[in-house]
Order: sequence, then C-alpha cells, then structure tokens
Amino acid sequence: MAQFMDRTTAGLTIGFASVAILGVLVLPDWLMSQILIAFSRALAVLGLLVLWRTGLISFGHALYFGLGAYTVALLGKDLGITEVLITLPAAALVASVVGFGLGFVIRKYREIFFAMLNLAFSMVLFGILVKTEALGSTDGFSVEQPTLFGMGTDDSTAKLTSLFLGICAIGWIASVLVHRYLGSVLGSLTTAVRDNEIRVEYLGYSVAQAIHGKYVMSAALTGLAGGFTALALGQVDPESMVNWTVSGELVFVTVLAGPGSVAAPFIGSLVFELLRTYAFELVPYAWQLIVGGTLLVVIFFLPGGLWSLIARIGGGRKTGQRGTTAGTTAGTTAGTSAGEAGR
Repeated sequence: MAQFMDRTTAGLTIGFASVAILGVLVLPDWLMSQILIAFSRALAVLGLLVLWRTGLISFGHALYFGLGAYTVALLGKDLGITEVLITLPAAALVASVVGFGLGFVIRKYREIFFAMLNLAFSMVLFGILVKTEALGSTDGFSVEQPTLFGMGTDDSTAKLTSLFLGICAIGWIASVLVHRYLGSVLGSLTTAVRDNEIRVEYLGYSVAQAIHGKYVMSAALTGLAGGFTALALGQVDPESMVNWTVSGELVFVTVLAGPGSVAAPFIGSLVFELLRTYAFELVPYAWQLIVGGTLLVVIFFLPGGLWSLIARIGGGRKTGQRGTTAGTTAGTTAGTSAGEAGR
C-alpha cells in the first residue's frame, strides 16, 4: 500500500487530473491537440527511459511505433474493428510480440551496436511499407473513426475531448505502473545491469533475460504510443510513423526530458511539441536550428534533462534520486536481492 501512497504516485495523479480538467474546461482545441500528440509520444519515451536506465538507447523504436499505428489502422480498414478497447491493446500486443522475437538477437549487443541494430530493423519495416501498395505505400491511408463501447461521433471537438481524456488516463496508468516496476526488485536491477553486468551474473540473475524483459516492455509502450498517435492524427504513412526521423525525435525527447522521473517524458514531450510548433511559426526555414540549439543547451547545462531543473527548483533532489532508482548503492542492493530471487 505504501507504494500507492508515495509522493511520485500522488504527484502523477494530481498532475494528470489537473491536465484533464483544464483540457475539458479551459484549454482551446489547438492546445488540447498539441498535448494529445505530446502525451502519445511520451508513452514511447517512457519505454525508452526504461532502457536508458539500463544503460541502453535505441535509434530504431520507430519500428514499434509504426507497428502500433498500422495495427490500429489496419484493424479498422480491413476488419472493421474500430473499438479502442480492442485496437489499442492490439497495438501494444503486436509491438510486444515482435519485440519479444527480436529481443533474442538484440539483447546480445550493447552501446552503439544495440542502437544501430534497432535502427536497421526499423528501416526494414520502412522499406516494406514503402514498397507495399496494399499498405498504402508512401501515401499511407486514413484511420477509421474510433469508437468506445460501440459508440462514435462525427463531432471533431467531441472526438478530440474523448481522445484527450483517454491519453490522460492511459498516461497516468502507464506511468504509475512503470514507476512501481522501477521500484521493485526486477526494476531496480536496471542500474545494477548498467553498472556491472558480470557481478549481476555472479549473483545468479540473467542479464540477458533482464534486458529482454525491459526491451519487450519498451516495445509495448512504444506500440501503444503509435496506436494512439494514429487515432489522434487520423492517418498513417511510413514517413511519419516508421522513418528514422521518428526514432530520432523519440531519442531527442528522452534526452531533453531526462531519466529522473516517470513524469519527465510527458513534460519533455510537451516542451518539445510546443518548441517545434513555435519555432516553425517564427522561423519556418530554420526551425531545426532552434530545436537543435535547445538540445545542445540541455546537454551542456542540464545533463540530467529538464527534470533535473524541475527537481532543483522544487528542492526535489532527494525525491528525484528516489524516482530514478539510481546510484551505485541502490543498484548493488537491488542486484543482490534479484540474485537471491533468481536462485
């Protein structure tokens, strides 16, 4: 019960509830749409955060993002299934199954090899989608009108409000579950694996299995993110769903947000979305310069990401460290406990 009452869970509950209430009562449609897209992407960044704490980064998670998006779109297009309670879990399931299969290969690699192997697999999917006319080729195709409990609406405002409340609810559930996982023995093993794989093996726990499990979790979250983004945009195509630039954006937001808390991906994603929007409005032919410059500032002056600044301002250094489940002592303790459980 204590895990449900900790400060992070309470903060997540208050934060998502506040955003949902403001969205319905105060925020204009354009800002709700921006938050919807940002929070959808944040689910994928949350998955990358789990890998990052293990010392791994993927440049190819657009693979799972695209799988989730196309799963939702194809279920509606070919099978007439538009119920979000079916399509969104299906998106996460397809991504996790593919992640489970590829995980047997990817878990053997580290550092740049891990990152680039993921990129290679994602570009294979990109090539397949571009060359397959039945999947829309380069133009893609539209997503059918989503329904909830069999009911849908043609009112764009009502649809936006429903999706907005849905992403707030799913974002809260996903972040709370990931937070609880990272606070568990298996979750705490992330830093132990990052710090000393050999010692974890000596303690009796399989590093390969630990990385594999986290990889599948990351794939499922990214697939869910792709599915929700497809519903929000109403369109899927290879360029915006599977191309390497999508993976680059996810890594960008991961670095921008920082690994200090499960709330960081949602804050970082929103900042990125607003930054990109206003940069394009102000300097349409050089907006990438502003976005790239922002990332350089964060890397040089806030290596812990935006969350480190929030923690510093709020005096939450201690809380941030607890949320990160980081530190050599914590990693070693978690590794010992996990090793005993592994036996």
